[in-house]
Amino acid sequence: MPASLVIGAVAGLVCYACMLFRLRVGFDESLDAWAIHGMGGLWGAIATGIFASTAINKYPGLLEGSTTQFVNNLLGAGAAVVYAFVVTFAIAWIVKKTMGLRVTEEEEYVGLDIAQHGERALT
Repeated sequence: MPASLVIGAVAGLVCYACMLFRLRVGFDESLDAWAIHGMGGLWGAIATGIFASTAINKYPGLLEGSTTQFVNNLLGAGAAVVYAFVVTFAIAWIVKKTMGLRVTEEEEYVGLDIAQHGERALT
């Protein structure tokens, strides 16, 4: 089985498991961006270090017996996670201090189309 199929199949399972985890613990997150893009992308970054092949490029992966590319991918993925967390936290803090992160419960109940735009999106 080609590595791309394995990476894709595992990505699907990882994303679905993360989505279920998010629902179970009650994370308030729209569009499942963390579960799908964040965790799926993290798995993809790590998986390329596992499945890298000298048949495709000059860098062998973990399955070819080399830890170098795998460790590089882990470090890169870790740096991306730290960067994304710090920058997202900073932006969220600024937005919260300037205009707020959430609408009121009443606006949420009425619907944001009416509360924010003064019109109905669906009839």
